[in-house]
Amino acid sequence: MEISVVIITHNEEHRLEPALKSVEGIASEIVVVDSYSSDGTVKIAKDYTDRVFQRHWTDYSEQKNFANSKARFPWILSLDADERISLRLHQEILDLKKTEPSSAAFSMPRQVFYLGRWIRHSGWYPDRKIRLFRKDKARWEGEYVHERLVVDGPCEKLNGKIHHFTYNSISDHLARINRFSDLGAQKLYARQKKCRVYHLLCLPLAKFLRSYLIKAGFLDGFPGFVISVLHGYAIFARYAKLREIWKKGERIEPFPG
Repeated sequence: MEISVVIITHNEEHRLEPALKSVEGIASEIVVVDSYSSDGTVKIAKDYTDRVFQRHWTDYSEQKNFANSKARFPWILSLDADERISLRLHQEILDLKKTEPSSAAFSMPRQVFYLGRWIRHSGWYPDRKIRLFRKDKARWEGEYVHERLVVDGPCEKLNGKIHHFTYNSISDHLARINRFSDLGAQKLYARQKKCRVYHLLCLPLAKFLRSYLIKAGFLDGFPGFVISVLHGYAIFARYAKLREIWKKGERIEPFPG
């Protein structure tokens, strides 16, 4: 079983190297597709592999599918620059490499390190992801944001974790929400969806309660409370921006005088 580790990047000089180090020993090759970073990302990538490509950004699915197309081996381990393969998962994959699995893919739990602690609830864990798959049996789909992997065939479960270092701070989290809510609003607008009052009032509150109470975010302490509040805020921001887009589209410009 030969594995191509595939990573897409953009300005990840502070996070890429630990991700690359975590796959040493399990990667038959490493493929990095960079969207023209302005920092030292490409230089770091080239310290670990000569399979570094650059491509202008379109969206997550297209970028990842392009990266997969550059893989030379039948199995792909798809990793983000802010993720690390845990020691247990590393060993599980090493054991798999001694075989030729009949499954089309494998999923594994992903755990986030946030505000100084590992998150075990709040709707963020176990957050199982399919990341190890046959190249000819899977493809990324989805526009704008929140891409998903579609697999043709059976998927088995691994127990080792992907460690996710997604946000450096609350400010970083808010900045990401701002970017993703822009994309989410554009996606809703493209589908001709409208913003209603309950999208701004009820859905954010429901999202907070689900994360904090139903998903036991309160057991994650202060980080769990922040996560739950920002879950609700992300919904609010997306629909508020959708309403803004519609208002701009409906605005009638005055005739020149």
